[in-house]
Amino acid sequence: MVNYEFKKFHQLNTQELYDLLQLRSAVFVVEQDCVYQDLDNLDQKAIHLLGYDEKKNLVAYARILPENIPYPKCCSIGRIISSRSMRGKGLGKAVMKKSLSYCAENFKGIPIKIMAQYYLLDFYRSFGFEAVGEKFLEDGIWHIDMVSLD
Repeated sequence: MVNYEFKKFHQLNTQELYDLLQLRSAVFVVEQDCVYQDLDNLDQKAIHLLGYDEKKNLVAYARILPENIPYPKCCSIGRIISSRSMRGKGLGKAVMKKSLSYCAENFKGIPIKIMAQYYLLDFYRSFGFEAVGEKFLEDGIWHIDMVSLD
């Protein structure tokens, strides 16, 4: 069982911040073999969805950004991850559902824009996202912008 909570940056304690940065690094830098600047000065403006297992290990995460950060007239969900040890257990779907619910509640009527890794196109389509534009390389990985009006 995973327990989820939403926190603004100033509500994170140092251990939670360390845990989320460690998980993001483990997945996006090490697993995906992608050297990129993860610390982009958006975390301070974000709402962080933290998913902890029963042993208090951070196993799932997403970062939600309010309207106009970084996309004009859109809010955003990004850095969506689950730990390698928990893959295949539906955490990605749970994180998306919780993130979308948060956006619907707190950013009513505002479209959601994401920069999706291209291989996950069908995953995000299952949540009502539509591709906009062409796929592009970002840090050596194919991505595509997607928008949901739901």
